[in-house]
Amino acid sequence: MPPEIDEPSSPASRGVRAFGGAAVAVVVAGAVALLTRQPWLFPSLGPAIMLHVEQPEKPESSPRNTVIGHLVALLAGYALLAATGLAGRPSALQEGVTGLRIVAAAGSLAVTALVLVLLKAAHPPAGATTLIVSLGLLHTPGQLIVAAGAVVLVTLVDLLFNRATGRDMPLWRAPGPAPRKG
Repeated sequence: MPPEIDEPSSPASRGVRAFGGAAVAVVVAGAVALLTRQPWLFPSLGPAIMLHVEQPEKPESSPRNTVIGHLVALLAGYALLAATGLAGRPSALQEGVTGLRIVAAAGSLAVTALVLVLLKAAHPPAGATTLIVSLGLLHTPGQLIVAAGAVVLVTLVDLLFNRATGRDMPLWRAPGPAPRKG
């Protein structure tokens, strides 16, 4: 394991590390997208990657919260898309926002937030993922499987990048807060 880089490091060194980590993760996912012609890049990967490279020690950045967060978001988004009868419809970008689309978006975000709180798996970028699905931007089961794969891929890339550059990103779960004395 590489030696631990002293924290706090300078803003410049943290910035260079974030730049490099973000670029590497997007290039890897982008290369897979290019080779497979599948949506291995989608908007909510950006905030997830930024959490990983800027704050890898935080629970919200942990692989556990990232994977669970996006999986719940993908499922909730698709469930609400199907429940409102919008699964086979063009996206909100093509068709415009309708009452049913608002129900799908609000419902998917609410369900995602509820489940992630109950699972103690906070990961704010999952809120964007569930909206991407409920708004119909990614909507087929194949696209959702690829999106889940992309989340796992960039999380692994970020984990390896952080470890290679001396940052401590947990393998799965971030350590919890110290127990209170009282």
